Amino acid sequence: MTLNPELIAEILVRQGVLTETQGKEVQREAKLLPVRPGNARAFEQQAPAYDVVEAMSFPSREDPERTIGEMDIARAIANDAGVEFVRIDPLELNADFIEARMSRPFAKRHRMLPLGLSKGRLQVACADPFDIEAIDSYRRIVGRELEILVASEREILRAINEFYGLRHSIKRAEDDLQAGFDLGNLEQLVKMRSSAEIESSDKHVINAVEFMLQHAYDTRASDIHIEPKRDVSLIRFRIDGVLHDIQTLPKVVHKAVVNRIKTMSRLDIAEKRRPQDGRVKTTRGGLEIELRVSTLPVVFGEKVVLRIFDPEVLSQDLENLGFFTDELDHFNDFITRPHGIVLVTGPTGSGKTTTLYSALKTIASRELNVTTIEDPIEMVDEEFNQTAVQNRAGIGFATALRHILRQDPDVIMVGEIRDAETAQYAVQAALTGHLVFSTLHTNDAAASVTRLVDLEVEPYLISSTLVGIVAQRLVRKICPHCSTEHVLSALETKSLRLAVPEGKQIKVKIGDGCAECRGTGHFGRTAIFEVLPVDDAIQALILEGADASRIKREAIKNGMRSLRQSALRKLSSGATSYQEVVRVTAL
Repeated sequence: MTLNPELIAEILVRQGVLTETQGKEVQREAKLLPVRPGNARAFEQQAPAYDVVEAMSFPSREDPERTIGEMDIARAIANDAGVEFVRIDPLELNADFIEARMSRPFAKRHRMLPLGLSKGRLQVACADPFDIEAIDSYRRIVGRELEILVASEREILRAINEFYGLRHSIKRAEDDLQAGFDLGNLEQLVKMRSSAEIESSDKHVINAVEFMLQHAYDTRASDIHIEPKRDVSLIRFRIDGVLHDIQTLPKVVHKAVVNRIKTMSRLDIAEKRRPQDGRVKTTRGGLEIELRVSTLPVVFGEKVVLRIFDPEVLSQDLENLGFFTDELDHFNDFITRPHGIVLVTGPTGSGKTTTLYSALKTIASRELNVTTIEDPIEMVDEEFNQTAVQNRAGIGFATALRHILRQDPDVIMVGEIRDAETAQYAVQAALTGHLVFSTLHTNDAAASVTRLVDLEVEPYLISSTLVGIVAQRLVRKICPHCSTEHVLSALETKSLRLAVPEGKQIKVKIGDGCAECRGTGHFGRTAIFEVLPVDDAIQALILEGADASRIKREAIKNGMRSLRQSALRKLSSGATSYQEVVRVTAL
């Protein structure tokens, strides 16, 4: 007996996932699917059956707010077969262990994957625990007892593609590129490769880069680091702000991979002594994804970092960025002014670019000329007129801004105010009726005022042009799949400087760690904001030459929440954790 659409529907009904009526609906829909060729295995019909159930969007009995998905189906199959259900995390798998025990064709054909050894038995994840023939065949091949586990077919196939695909391409590239020889043997014959072999080698390197990028997209990575070490090269992904080790490369393959990435981003392959910057545009699921490429010579070779700019992440509705309602009202007021300067501040990687792009998308229309000056252009958008800083050509932010003012702009976005000249031109643009967006690297909103003074902008010009300032940080969100209640300890409460009445407990959320969040307890990120409107009271302080602490105290008195207060509000709402509040914000 093997799984087929009818049996899957029966299992879901038997396990209480679907009602009998819903099960019959699934069977009727499954019969309408195209018939596979006669030699196709019955189990290959399972993926469409998964799709049928998911497409019908039946509400889950455990949680009516979500619909039945592939994990519910796989868990029901495991329960019906009387075996354990398991989630597969590609970052936790031992690729050498897998490759040594199962070939890729066998794994792909039978949707099976060896995971590890437990009490002398080989643990094997499969999508079809009823495929006795395949299980017995594999038991004979490995010559040991098996412990069968059930996982989602899609997770198994994803792991197969990521590991067998990436590692196979790397191994083949290493074999083809291996050009080392013994320098002490002057008579050693060095075999020259034919053009076909060279093309084959190139193909494996290209495949390795493709698999690496697909793996990064699947794991929601924001950055890819390719770091040369003494003997190997290390690939790491930044996921939700934290770096994870993914794969190692042989030294010879590292050079080929770097050259492939340089070729894709139109960089000079021969130049290895100086840093270079480039960009690559790729597609995924019909969406264009931009990659910003940076190379840097380090001790053991060239390090490459690819920053991934997903348009769905980089440009969002303002409501989805993490603003509370009152903060969003203030920010909307800032960006709909006819003129003035709006500043977004924070360190590198705090989400400033996303906030600015989202604001520009909100106000962009055919009636407005929106022009940006960026270094570099993060994401190309047809709604804006975008120009890049070109320092080699003598075009910096100030020079570009001076010329843009002759282009009849309505809204100008300056990537960063770095020097006095750029600051002066930004102020002049605001004074002449333009709305200017820009960023500063300051720790909080109030410090932006003193930073502008340091850049030789007169206080009276700051008070008359500055509309509002937004300081922000990114905090990791608690994983919704393993979220549980947690009571803050006395020490934790004290560290947050919270006044708690005697006998009262503060309950928050915490993530226990699961396959969805890779055991971190966090899944995704959201922003916390410090929104400072420049009202009459703040303008008066700026004219007086008040320092940042006085301006901040006045703003808080008028209702502004500090970054720490905004983070505490996220903590109380269950959006983030105590650890994130302490990590990201200061008192």
